[in-house]
Amino acid sequence: MFNAMKALLVAVLGVLYSPLCFCELARKEILNHLLNSSRYDARIAPNYEEDRATNVTLQLYILSIDSINEIAMDLSMEVFLRQTWVDPRLKYEHLSNFSNLELDQRMMANVWVPDTYFPNEKEAHFHIVTVPNRLLHISRNGTVFYSIRLSLTLTCRMSLYNYPMDEQNCPIYIETYGYTVENVLFNWKSVNAVMVDDVEMPQFHFRKAPTITKCSRTFKYATFTCLSTNLHLQRNIGYYMAQVFVPSILIVILSWVSFWIHVDAIPARISLGVLTVLTITTQSSGIRSSLPRVSYVKAIDVWNSVCLLFVFSALLEYAYINVQTRRHHKSASKDTLLTIQASNPLVKTIGLNPARRIDVRKTIGAREMDYMKMARAIDKVARFVFPMSFVIFNITFWIYYLFANNHE
Repeated sequence: MFNAMKALLVAVLGVLYSPLCFCELARKEILNHLLNSSRYDARIAPNYEEDRATNVTLQLYILSIDSINEIAMDLSMEVFLRQTWVDPRLKYEHLSNFSNLELDQRMMANVWVPDTYFPNEKEAHFHIVTVPNRLLHISRNGTVFYSIRLSLTLTCRMSLYNYPMDEQNCPIYIETYGYTVENVLFNWKSVNAVMVDDVEMPQFHFRKAPTITKCSRTFKYATFTCLSTNLHLQRNIGYYMAQVFVPSILIVILSWVSFWIHVDAIPARISLGVLTVLTITTQSSGIRSSLPRVSYVKAIDVWNSVCLLFVFSALLEYAYINVQTRRHHKSASKDTLLTIQASNPLVKTIGLNPARRIDVRKTIGAREMDYMKMARAIDKVARFVFPMSFVIFNITFWIYYLFANNHE
């Protein structure tokens, strides 16, 4: 009785698990048949024997843009590079009804893949944690889908004329390294060729969707297929408004305070003028240290130069009225004494009597008052001219760099 029940249990288990075992064996047998070295050579392109090019469809999925470096003129990003092509040698429609075969990492080396590379790449690496981040699926009709995760640092030649109100177009080029157009042709996917994940960048945002083009590179010996896409980036000006423009505006306004300080307060006015000049100079040096040494004038250079000109002019204004006041003071004293001596020869020998000295002081004081009024009048004019000039400069600067120049 016990043996009969044991035999029945074995029969039931065999019936239940036989399909699963069959499926596993079937997939293994299909892969062994397709990738058998006697019928499949991964070193040869799919249509090489037919003397025609293999069409490879590409899609680029941008996961993140980690940094954009103005000094090195490059950008770093993480992407999925997805490639699709048809390899007739890998058809298995007549062997099974499986929709696709998913290959293990160790088997991918046995399948032909395009020799794709990025011509404007400075540095790149594969992701291998915890296993190499690659995926390869084979469909029933021989269509191969190959996806790989990459971190890239790409060259981006930037135009910094309008910095920091600039717009940058950073290209990404994809090309075959060894196969010419006779063997491999690249094409963008018809829909969503370049996809961008929810990418957040601290200094930039996408001005518009990436644009794609198809190209070819011709050398002396051959022509190679290539694809390109442009990332259209707009710099966020918020950081520069808070860290550069608003502080420099306040420093320029601070330099105008000297116009309300009395002419005789020499230490106060000189200290204020020198302090504002040094502050603007230090700020300009900090900005230049984060930018490449280009030979053309940038928008930020224009701004810093004009702000420095305003604070330096405020310092020169006081230097001018101070020198003029002192010179006229000495000239007035000398002219008054000479006039008195000429009208009374006895002054030369016996000096001025007390009453006459009082008259001299009054005369000199009157002339000093005239020159003091002139200095105050210059200060009053500066109180109006400097702010109006700075307002006119701001209107011109922002209209030109924010609207006119960026939309030429």
